[in-house]
Amino acid sequence: MTIIVISACEKDDFCTQNPITPNLVLRFYDTNNRETLKSVERLSIWAENKDTIVSYKSITLDSVAIPLNAIDTKTVYHLKMNTIDGKTANNQEATFTISYTPKEEYVSRSCGFRVQFNDVTFESNNSWIKDFTPKTVTTIANQNAAHVQIFH
Repeated sequence: MTIIVISACEKDDFCTQNPITPNLVLRFYDTNNRETLKSVERLSIWAENKDTIVSYKSITLDSVAIPLNAIDTKTVYHLKMNTIDGKTANNQEATFTISYTPKEEYVSRSCGFRVQFNDVTFESNNSWIKDFTPKTVTTIANQNAAHVQIFH
């Protein structure tokens, strides 16, 4: 009796690409000098019906990267700032709504899937947000640069 064993070795399949689902990147600018970055003081951010994002709780910065809900077609964020003293009575809250069509794409066996967001539109109640640009983006497929400029 002869037994033949055939073994096939397969090269390890490592994810060498960056398959992550991109965050929405917002940069904040001075409404009076639209080329100048302007930090938002004591900024807190939370999605509709969710808790505040821990890394964006009462901090001062000029840009943020926030996730979009990949299983829905809209994400609503609340952005609260306080330029005076941090007291609740002086809080200013803006609502920023992002609508989109999510598209899941296969990256590879080792990387799995990621989502890109197409036909993206933005709306704001313009409370402390005086303006923003652009109003629409064709696709959010990476987070290498700001997607929206917010003027305050």
